[in-house]
Amino acid sequence: MTRRAPNESENGDKVGLGSIRRPVIGLALGGGAARGFAHIGVMRTLLAHGIVPNVVVGTSIGAVVGGAYAAGHLDTLEEWARGLQVRNILGYLDIRLNGSGLIGGEKLAAQLQASIGDTLIEELPCKFATVATEVRTGHEIWLTHGRVIDAMRASYALPGIFAPVLVGDRWLVDGALVNPVPVSAARALGAEVVVAANLSSDIFTHSTTIYAHGALPPAPVETDVEAKPPKRGLGKFFSPERTVKREFFGGGGRPGISSVMVDAFNIMQDRITRARLAGDPPDMLITPRVGQIGWFDFHRAADLIDFGARATERALDSIQEAIAVLAPPARSAATPRLP
Repeated sequence: MTRRAPNESENGDKVGLGSIRRPVIGLALGGGAARGFAHIGVMRTLLAHGIVPNVVVGTSIGAVVGGAYAAGHLDTLEEWARGLQVRNILGYLDIRLNGSGLIGGEKLAAQLQASIGDTLIEELPCKFATVATEVRTGHEIWLTHGRVIDAMRASYALPGIFAPVLVGDRWLVDGALVNPVPVSAARALGAEVVVAANLSSDIFTHSTTIYAHGALPPAPVETDVEAKPPKRGLGKFFSPERTVKREFFGGGGRPGISSVMVDAFNIMQDRITRARLAGDPPDMLITPRVGQIGWFDFHRAADLIDFGARATERALDSIQEAIAVLAPPARSAATPRLP
């Protein structure tokens, strides 16, 4: 058993009379699908400036980035993310037309598990949790034990897109339904200073626009999906890739399944995020400007990581000031008694 010196705090800092100790820093990473790659830039910048979180809590994609960091595999996740291209993203989508979600999620989970393995949350060097939602009750669930990969999957299981995940006796889906930016969970795990990253701050302008009746503006045309030459023979009718693109992304001015669900989810998440942050604000909020990037633009990881890094750079002075101001006083070593 390692013993601490009388003038050493629980965090390893030397303390004495009138000194202060380093506060327990918590990081709350919000949801946002592909936009969540911005969290990699957030993490990189914080670590580069000596701001090391003791508590990490993530919702949805925030759970993936936070879990990869906590398990020591942030480098692996970043390398994989930067290598994603439009043409190979569909390879991670195991389509299930007869299930409770369009995507089973096994292929993506296998990719994540290849680096994280069967690591348990209890074995991680820092406190870690993910947020999920129980389907039947709507309860907010904090996953603080068990396999990291299971906690990740439950937290990013977007309803209708990914199938729910069974953890214990509960069917769980995306935690952004109840707590998109999990500040409260970070505090509950012992964080004294909470830094949060919100990915939905610039999705909506929060203003109301009323157009003249019958004069709605034309819908924007999606151009992200690469065009490919048509297939010959029966392949053009039964190509899974064509079916997925048509139904998932839409076409001909008609929104696809993904855009309808994502737009609805964006509205809901934006409203819930603002309400939750108003009731339990973080000590510092990082807001990468990623609203112009779609939820399924996973091929834009490099841009997103850069956006996250730049947003964190802008907030660094305020973060460091918050850490200094909110640092609790250390308990002084007891005065030795005379014999």
